[in-house]
Amino acid sequence: MKITILDDWYDTLRHLPCFEKLDGHDVTIWNDHVEDVDQLADRLKDAEAVCLFRERTPLRKELLERLPNLRIISQRSVYPHIDVEDCTRLGILLSSGQHPDAPSSATVELTWTLILAAMRELPREMASMKAGNWQGGVGRSVKGKTLGIYGFGRIGSAVADIAKSFNMNIIAWGTENSQTKAREAGIRVPESREAFFGEADILSLHVRLYPSTRGCITAKDLAGMKPRALLVNTSRAGLIEPGALQAALEAGRPGYAAIDVHENEPVHDPDYPLLKMPNVLCTPHIGYVTEDEYQVQFTEIFDQVLAFERGEPINMINPEALKVGR
Repeated sequence: MKITILDDWYDTLRHLPCFEKLDGHDVTIWNDHVEDVDQLADRLKDAEAVCLFRERTPLRKELLERLPNLRIISQRSVYPHIDVEDCTRLGILLSSGQHPDAPSSATVELTWTLILAAMRELPREMASMKAGNWQGGVGRSVKGKTLGIYGFGRIGSAVADIAKSFNMNIIAWGTENSQTKAREAGIRVPESREAFFGEADILSLHVRLYPSTRGCITAKDLAGMKPRALLVNTSRAGLIEPGALQAALEAGRPGYAAIDVHENEPVHDPDYPLLKMPNVLCTPHIGYVTEDEYQVQFTEIFDQVLAFERGEPINMINPEALKVGR
């Protein structure tokens, strides 16, 4: 098969063991990021299979209709960046493993990296030393603090497990199902949404972005947080109501944020407002960006392509596309 891989920015995949799965196939790897539809259509014009790095490149109707040879899109996890109905109409299968029992350890690790770095204000301390100074201020410990987990699923529960080792108080909120899972794990669910946001010293978001969850964290929720509270988001920027986070931080509730995800990615503008705020720690969507995580993800992504080639497709999101054919 002719297989194209987009957005392998650091040419990582060809050096991983999983890449051997594609031996004997015609593989093209692009190491830059392109958004122009004409450029993408040219790059993908011969591709029978496209492998994606999560949501880095959207595959929308305008582009899909210009790819007559494309038969399968293979990726992992959620797919808000793909027009699934148009894929089905055009006979393009979307295979995307949902890995229900395998949380991203890399995302869990980054969540805790951001929590600890923000609480101890490591960027400030590093900048102080680079400027020829010594200590730049006084940070805070997490022991005894209340960690609020919004979305008690695979990643949220793993974050909670680590919080226990820091002797933190843990509370949870989310859907009824999420709250039930939290209670079953011995995690306290406050009596109300307002109490949840009001109690948290650190609040970490762990919800998948769907149309139903977009903007689920509102300006009112943020306004109810403590002035010294820390908001951490390693999930998706779209979970927060547009403009609400910047406004809330400017108003002082919450007092701090550590953010790995952004509304318009990639961010190349040095004047991006959150980068200018001294009470915000920003990272460039690296929650899943480790060699180990790529090995896990692309083992499955490549297996999906090979299964399709054998006529035994797996992890099908739109099996109806097989009836259309190409």
